[in-house]
Amino acid sequence: MAAGAPVALLAGVLTPAGWLAGPLWIAAVVLLVSLDALTSSSREGLILDAPDPVRAAVGRPGVVGLTLRFASPGRAPRAVEAALSGEQRLGLDNAPRLVAVAENGVALAFPFTPARRGVASLDELWVRWRGPMGLAWKQKTFSLNLPAPVLTDLQWVRDQAVRLFARDAEFGTRTQLEIGEGSEFQALRDYQTGMDRRAIDWKQSARHSALMAKEFRTERNHNVLMALDCGRAACEPVGGMPRIDRFIHAGLLLSYACLRGGDRAGLFAFDSRPRLSTGALGGVDAFRTLQTVAGRIDYSTHETNYTLALATLSGQLRRRSLIVVFTDFTDPTAAELMLEALAPMLKRHLALFVVLRDEELEALTAAAPETPEDVARAVVAATLLRERETVLGRLRRMGAHIVDTPADRVGPEVVNAYLDLKRRDLL
Repeated sequence: MAAGAPVALLAGVLTPAGWLAGPLWIAAVVLLVSLDALTSSSREGLILDAPDPVRAAVGRPGVVGLTLRFASPGRAPRAVEAALSGEQRLGLDNAPRLVAVAENGVALAFPFTPARRGVASLDELWVRWRGPMGLAWKQKTFSLNLPAPVLTDLQWVRDQAVRLFARDAEFGTRTQLEIGEGSEFQALRDYQTGMDRRAIDWKQSARHSALMAKEFRTERNHNVLMALDCGRAACEPVGGMPRIDRFIHAGLLLSYACLRGGDRAGLFAFDSRPRLSTGALGGVDAFRTLQTVAGRIDYSTHETNYTLALATLSGQLRRRSLIVVFTDFTDPTAAELMLEALAPMLKRHLALFVVLRDEELEALTAAAPETPEDVARAVVAATLLRERETVLGRLRRMGAHIVDTPADRVGPEVVNAYLDLKRRDLL
């Protein structure tokens, strides 16, 4: 229409009857647009197939697949443009995308990477397409209201378990020897060259007139409690995922290792007060129960109360246990209170603290200072890291064991630490 306006104006200037060219041109364009809209596929002819359920796990990329079909394939456009909306926690890529139309319909794929657990949904799907002449748009909106709950990434736990406990794994945790390690007596056997001489049973050797050695096996049925800090600091992201979600994944992986090794495992979540506790569980259905309970751990805005949490947990335990505390130290005052509450518990139980390295603070201290702001940030970051190392050093001197690891290695490192404590017969 804009391209024909100068021609119509020139015709109107040259001849008196030329002024009719403008209205005629406008009418012709409107007619072409109407014809283009009529010849293209109708909005009622666009059908959305029933979508499959969306399975989302925090931190794991996924794809929402939707299929569209035109009732009249002969009038279908060459391509459609589509966009999808959903809740923010789903991490949906909602940028419009142009997709070609095939004979069997239109296959849409919208990638997503959830950032937080919780209830989420897919809301609406917008689809639009041009007519054969490209003059008219047609658009249709589908109200989906499709639930897409974001759950714990159990697939990550299964993958890590297979990798760690496979017989021929190229990397991962140490192989746990059931026979020959530990403190529980298994059997007597003939002494062989290379065996530990301290294992020789001299009384039995004298009775059998041959060197006999004691064979031990790994002791079972230990209590291992995973204490998960779900306070405000633990809900902040590290490496694109909240700390508490990384704690849950590592805790479930450690639970699998404990149950597989014959020990008992349990979960204990706390922030300003204890939120849930399963106690030490064993048996076939224990891991399934721990998975269900872990999914109930919610994000919190409360500060962590270590004194109340550790005192409550210690009061629930009736026998010596390994307490694996997943937490982080951001407040020196809270850390000091934690150290005071930890001292009585270490007299009876064994504690293993799991903390994640703050790569952002380490990057600030390592960055080249180019501006005064860079220097100020580096000084503050170095102070925070120094306070953190002070707390870790005091924990080590008190007898607690520490796992200080990058976020993406927390699961295998925790399992390695557990198996190392068990191999050294410290449980």
